[in-house]
Amino acid sequence: SRGLWRPGTRARRTAVQRIRCLLRFQASPWCGAARDKNRLKTIRLALSEIKRVEVDTRNEQSDAQIITILDKMVKQRRESIKQFKIGGRQELAAQEELEIEILNEFLPQALSEEEINSLIHSAIANSQAESVQDMGKVMAVIKPQVIGRADMAIISRKIKSLLT
Repeated sequence: SRGLWRPGTRARRTAVQRIRCLLRFQASPWCGAARDKNRLKTIRLALSEIKRVEVDTRNEQSDAQIITILDKMVKQRRESIKQFKIGGRQELAAQEELEIEILNEFLPQALSEEEINSLIHSAIANSQAESVQDMGKVMAVIKPQVIGRADMAIISRKIKSLLT
């Protein structure tokens, strides 16, 4: 056991601690079938990106900041998938999709369409927005609530359509 976090345990840890413990668990020789090379590669990639941001900002990242980093990594992979499919590279697109699946394990559960609509309507009401010029106010209210749980581009389009 040696204090390692395993999937399914209820220990309260930060996102980085969970990722690091999971990496150690995946890399351990006694892990057996869970030792997946693609999974290890993706977790290491996430850790290196978090570490890069920590070095650049010179301070430890909070869970919210880590969620933002992981969300950005997912967006980059979605864009790569589009480019790979245009270029006819299905095997690379499949690899990116696998990485998205693994990264999504560390992100909060995505919001449903009705939850997003409800949040948008309440944000518009709270910010008293009446036109597209007030869109920034609405985005400022809604962004902390949906970060890592919904695509901001989709939310932005919905808000714009409601305010026009």
